Amino acid sequence: MKQPAIRITKEFRFEAAHALWNYDGACKNIHGHSYILYVTLKGQPIDDPRHPKFGMVMDFSVLKKIVNEQIVEQFDHALMIRKGTPHEKLANTSDLVGKVLSLDYQPTCEYMVADFATRISPHLPEQIQLHSIRLHETATSYAEWFAEDNV
Repeated sequence: MKQPAIRITKEFRFEAAHALWNYDGACKNIHGHSYILYVTLKGQPIDDPRHPKFGMVMDFSVLKKIVNEQIVEQFDHALMIRKGTPHEKLANTSDLVGKVLSLDYQPTCEYMVADFATRISPHLPEQIQLHSIRLHETATSYAEWFAEDNV
């Protein structure tokens, strides 16, 4: 029997704040979100009955370790700002701001999913592909990244 291609998804949650420099709406102000991140991988289940991970595409605990190290631990309870903006200067000169991530991009949900893909992909086993990432910024708003769109 040919091994099926299977997609597995794990959900992660973190809290973070950001400010969008030069934005023409309320999001130019520092504000926070309860982010929900879905990471979907694609692969084939291990077909060796003697293997401890028999029937799994990838152990969810391994995926959890990768995403926690590469994303959650870095972004959780951080203020995300774009490098080279007055927001960065303010964040770096204030004793009131703690954990600050100075990013090379405007910290929008759209750019965040692209960044997360580049942070996660190198840590996946060779036979596993990052299929997609979905990041909910609010209950009704999210951005998605798909590998097939970024080949």
